[in-house]
Amino acid sequence: MIDAENFLFNNVQGALKEIYSISTQNIVFQKTRKEFVGDFTLVTFVYTKDSNKTPEQLGTEIGDYLVKSNSFIEGYNVVKGFLNISLSIQFWINYFNEIKQKTTIGFKKENSSGKMIMLEYASPNTNKPLHLGHVRNNFLGYSVAQLLKANGHQVIKTNLVNDRGIHICKSMLAWQKFGNGETPKSSGLKGDHLVGKYYVAFDKLYKQQVEILITEGHSKELAEKKAPLLLEAQEMLLLWEAGNLEVLELWKTMNSWVYEGFDITYKNLGVDFDKIYYESDTYLFGKEVVEQGLSKNIFYKKDNGSVAIDLVAEGLDEKIVLRSDGTSVYITQDLGTAIERFKSYPQLNQLIYTVGNEQDYHFKVLFKILDRLGYHWAKECYHLSYGMVELPEGKMKSREGTVVDADELLEEMYETARLTTEELGKVEGFTEFELDNLYRIISLGALKYFILKVDPKKKMMFDPKESIDFNGHTGPFIQYTYTRIKSILRKSENLLDENFDSLSIQSIEKEIIRFIYDFEAIIVEAGKAYSPALLANYIYEFTKLYNRFYHECPILKEENSQIRNFRLHLSKASAQVLYNAMSILGITMPERM
Repeated sequence: MIDAENFLFNNVQGALKEIYSISTQNIVFQKTRKEFVGDFTLVTFVYTKDSNKTPEQLGTEIGDYLVKSNSFIEGYNVVKGFLNISLSIQFWINYFNEIKQKTTIGFKKENSSGKMIMLEYASPNTNKPLHLGHVRNNFLGYSVAQLLKANGHQVIKTNLVNDRGIHICKSMLAWQKFGNGETPKSSGLKGDHLVGKYYVAFDKLYKQQVEILITEGHSKELAEKKAPLLLEAQEMLLLWEAGNLEVLELWKTMNSWVYEGFDITYKNLGVDFDKIYYESDTYLFGKEVVEQGLSKNIFYKKDNGSVAIDLVAEGLDEKIVLRSDGTSVYITQDLGTAIERFKSYPQLNQLIYTVGNEQDYHFKVLFKILDRLGYHWAKECYHLSYGMVELPEGKMKSREGTVVDADELLEEMYETARLTTEELGKVEGFTEFELDNLYRIISLGALKYFILKVDPKKKMMFDPKESIDFNGHTGPFIQYTYTRIKSILRKSENLLDENFDSLSIQSIEKEIIRFIYDFEAIIVEAGKAYSPALLANYIYEFTKLYNRFYHECPILKEENSQIRNFRLHLSKASAQVLYNAMSILGITMPERM
């Protein structure tokens, strides 16, 4: 496979050795900035001392040598200490001849890196439906997993279900009190929505009880701790951890309702998992870890019976790892789960947690405790932190105040996609079934792309209508361009597999080949940064470039058969890049729109 950087490396290395007797491996190229002419840029400052030349002299002398010694280097220019090198049209044609039929453009061979990575995302609580925050979490986690796979890593996609704890007992207790035997079947509600309804009911009554206690003279802090409903929930948690059969049976039943609801939402979101962990399976091991840490004086018991660790020396605070009543906290089960994962997968190289930035501190503490416990792999744990998603006021319905339900969001996106497509008159020739499928592909593509094009670390504003603009920085714009190419290819009579030697092409055609060449480097860069946004924004720029080519260069109407065939191949390769990039983002590409 033609590698431009390696080609230039060998030629520049030869120039440095012959002109200045410099033998070095320190040769790094950058992509030439848009405002300058060139394909790759060499920084010459690093060779001034050994050559006794100014950066400008170095650039000129190396540039002259390169142009004279190799016909694939057609020109250069020097801007201060930067040598901008232009490769010939034939170089890029040769590259294109190699990749034009490849369906795996940009991808490294599966499992070729020898690195195994476990990536956790979703991680819902079984007391309420998935919401907008989970939507960003799932899309980000899934797409980063796809990015890592494209970089040749073996990836295990995991979901840690928070299926136990006081918050779960709250919805269980409310159902006991107010449910009257209601089930998903009897209510017509998805299981996760039904359980969420009782979580809200608990919160409503709890707040009423707190207000009553405050009016009776209790402080707000004491009232929140002594509200009868909360005390009952805490008692239920103790019974659950003690193995009370009645409580366990209710827990299993209500969780099964939630899982059925989650499965529907995951399917509609287009995400999946290789392995699902449940906190109820790992929290006891977490308790054992705490006991072992106590015996080694890593943890200590406080006067009230709770167990803690002092992390002040590391710039953190004291952290409780076990409550005074013996029940576990989040970090207890997180310790158990992390250790269990590395035990189950001894060849695991890295563990990535996809969790919102409100938990930044939690993961600093978790990784530090694992390190204190002596686990060398603690340094290979990484928190993929992301910002919150906000919506313009009034854009979406909500079941729980400011929380936007994921299922409602998907329904709203589908309806927006339907209305937009019909308004644009893009429904001719489709059956009802095909239209329904198309609306789902467009709406989900719009939602995923709009979320993933934003740097994960940044907070973002989501506008459903803006996300389905067929001419904007959106998923549907990219999908529509893909279907345009597929239409062109369907209309072409034949597509001859030929090499395009000594072909004269337009500068925009070279630019497209150059963009295709950059695709693999973008995948590598995005994978290292855990940022699908880098890929999303690359593919948008590429889509704009292809559309400019489409309007400037005739394809099917081109009279020269070799040029026509080249442009068809260029279009086919462009469609493959669009398809591959969007598949990493988890976005389906329709065959026609």
